[in-house]
Amino acid sequence: MNNTKSDEVPARPVYLIEDDEAVIRACAQALKLAGIDARAFRCAEQAVAALDEEPPAVIVSDVRMPGMSGLELLDLMWQRDREVPVILITGHGDVSMAVQAMRAHAYDFIEKPFNSARLVDVVRRALEKRALLQENRVLREQLGNMREISLIGASESIQRVARTIDSLAATDVDILIYGETGTGKEVVAHALHTRSGRAGPFVALNCGALPESVFESEIFGHETGAFTGADRRRIGKIEHATDGTLFLDEIESMPLSLQVKLLRVLQERRIERLGSNVSIPVNCHIVAATKADLKRLSEQGEFRSDLYYRLNVITIELPPLRERLSDIGPLMTYFLLQAGRRFNREAPAWDEQDLARWQQHDWPGNVRELKAVAERMCLGVGDGLEAVAAPAVSLAARMENYERGLIREALRGARGNVTEAAERLHLPKKTLYDKLARHQIDPETFRK
Repeated sequence: MNNTKSDEVPARPVYLIEDDEAVIRACAQALKLAGIDARAFRCAEQAVAALDEEPPAVIVSDVRMPGMSGLELLDLMWQRDREVPVILITGHGDVSMAVQAMRAHAYDFIEKPFNSARLVDVVRRALEKRALLQENRVLREQLGNMREISLIGASESIQRVARTIDSLAATDVDILIYGETGTGKEVVAHALHTRSGRAGPFVALNCGALPESVFESEIFGHETGAFTGADRRRIGKIEHATDGTLFLDEIESMPLSLQVKLLRVLQERRIERLGSNVSIPVNCHIVAATKADLKRLSEQGEFRSDLYYRLNVITIELPPLRERLSDIGPLMTYFLLQAGRRFNREAPAWDEQDLARWQQHDWPGNVRELKAVAERMCLGVGDGLEAVAAPAVSLAARMENYERGLIREALRGARGNVTEAAERLHLPKKTLYDKLARHQIDPETFRK
């Protein structure tokens, strides 16, 4: 997916609504010291009048005020713009009111008396939620017209794959795609074919799904009477892919007896149908895929070494989803839209708590598993990960995810300024740059 830059939009302020002069002054100062732009109002009516002039990113409002109450403001905002998180300030002992507020879709509530750290923490989390909702909406708009899955994600690892595809698609070199199950090997093969400009078809063959007895006929074709039951000529997959792309998935499953014949096709670009002595020229781009270590298999005699070296001229290695966590949001948005079309349902919304839980999951099934989760969500049965996410991730991995989140939060607050983000995190700038490289975080994405 190509990401296009949009014009910069001025940051929206946080609305502070409180009729107590001392409280609103203290709250405004706390947010200012935290680098958060705030605009103060003495009543809800003033804030409502300013909504069109300068819309808020987050609203922090007292509940009990003369005129419009905080709960009434919450209801109005829910009708007007549900993406604006509303944080309510409640008096001591107003537990029932706090419960009522949460049921009425308040983002959170703060009980008086509270310290500035509590206020800043809740507001920052609300700003993160607001930013995530905006990113999600933009992604929906960008992906809304997509019918076929493409390379989705901005992580450096997937962008590196995209650059490789762009540089190789128009060439005739045969390519090997390596990746775990569910990482999107066929998606990459499709992208290679689409961007190649070849006029012929994309032909896929799963080498692990065919019994050896029919494999040769399926890939090379046969003449009438070549064997019992061959009552008509059949064009094989290689010949059918002329002027197009032949995708051989799970190449490690190809019988050894056929590997030498495939090698001959790769070298000579000619085939012979079963039952024929006629050599037929073929012109197709061959893309093979594997989840196995072909070098190790060739050393063990389970895969022909000459075929391995012939295929290994160019290898595209696909990262597992657990190594491209920043792409989970865009991928989930795409799959939810896709599932909504398929099941004729509206794609459900998700928030930063959902994203945090997904980023803690190990994703053994990779992108394919993520797609299944999206389909379950669209059907209204939850993502099904609550019970399995926690034990699937080590403590070290959780700490890495938590650190990544803190860095992203600091960069977002600093609008991509690494020096300012380092100060927020109390880190030397060089240390932060090292962590940015390790987590594959690009500060530029927070400057828009």
